[in-house]
Amino acid sequence: MSSIKRKLTPNSNQAEKHDPFAALRFRDYRLFTIGRLLLFIGSQMQTVAIGWELYERTDSALALGGVGLAQVLPIIALTLVAGDLADRRDRKITVLASVILLALCSLTLGVLSYTKGAVFLIYACLVLSGVARAFLKPAGDALMWQLIPVSAFTNAATWNSSSFQLASVIGPALGGFGIALLGSATGVYILAAIAAFLCFCLTATIKEQKNIRAKEPLSLQALSAGVKFLWENQLILAAITLDMFAVLFGGAIALLPIFAKDILRVGPVELGYMQAAPSIGALIMAVSLAYLPPLRKAGPALLWSVVGFGVVTIIFGLSRWFLLSLLMLVLSGALDSISVVIRHTLVQIKTPDHLRGRVAAINSVFISASNELGGFESGLAAAIFGPIAAVVGGGVGTILVVLAVAKIWPGMVKLGALEELG
Repeated sequence: MSSIKRKLTPNSNQAEKHDPFAALRFRDYRLFTIGRLLLFIGSQMQTVAIGWELYERTDSALALGGVGLAQVLPIIALTLVAGDLADRRDRKITVLASVILLALCSLTLGVLSYTKGAVFLIYACLVLSGVARAFLKPAGDALMWQLIPVSAFTNAATWNSSSFQLASVIGPALGGFGIALLGSATGVYILAAIAAFLCFCLTATIKEQKNIRAKEPLSLQALSAGVKFLWENQLILAAITLDMFAVLFGGAIALLPIFAKDILRVGPVELGYMQAAPSIGALIMAVSLAYLPPLRKAGPALLWSVVGFGVVTIIFGLSRWFLLSLLMLVLSGALDSISVVIRHTLVQIKTPDHLRGRVAAINSVFISASNELGGFESGLAAAIFGPIAAVVGGGVGTILVVLAVAKIWPGMVKLGALEELG
């Protein structure tokens, strides 16, 4: 366990005044979060650069589709191995090694961009970056929660969400501006590498953390211990399942270009607003949650937030007014942020330290798979039934998933304050 004492006194949440910066008051968590924010911003900038360069060089939509696939396949393939490594080895070393690999991939992409190297080499870099992320996610998540006491977990989850959403807003804008200013994607790759290097430096200054490492012999049983833990902890399984199917069915992001051009009759500027709207809503909600007292009824809040996500998705699908559609996208991000904070807090509070890496790895696969498959599902449904029916049907499906989760896992309805679980 961490050297920080993770002990809560009875009614401590009521006795102490709520501190919106509770997690950020810990030096190591602050350094880790700033480093991660820089890494996220660099990654978002690089995503824009890769899409712009590949489409410019190939003029192929299929080439763009291969970007996400090249990065998600290593994450899925290495899930059990990466999670087990995070529980057996020094997590800080694993994070540093992964960040260095990401920096090297960005530098290589810069060289390939400048020399007009072969396209397949770009995909090779993307696969390697996917390998780095496969190990970075479980080790980074497990390390991060060692830097703070249990009482700050919910607050940390809100700042984690805030940093990711902030990067999702700033990163693409900086990436597009960098391409326009520099005239090519080369400089953006270099900036992404610099961001990764700064993340490395900040993470390297974090003090050594003591954690309980997995000691059982390496075996299939040890590798799958995270799966077994999730199956035996039904509340966590319910939260992850709910989030996965909500993203799978309710996401309209992949169809935004269709709605902008053919349904709302707006141009690329308005499409940019629509793309940024969910992240802006999520950022506002995450910051609000940091200032608000901890949720006393986390289970109902989680269920109702996902119901709300389904409702605003339906309204977006039926809307013909740009401002209304934009508002629904903002609300979808805000409601999704509530479920993200509750789910992350629940997973970390209930997971023992020696299993954090393996559980984080599985959780990342749920998220990655639902995002990638969600985009595919939306595109397939739109091709068969039309974009409006696809989005509205997805919203209805999300609400039905909430009803199913509440029926299968009634404990979720009764879940109270998450801090009390610590």
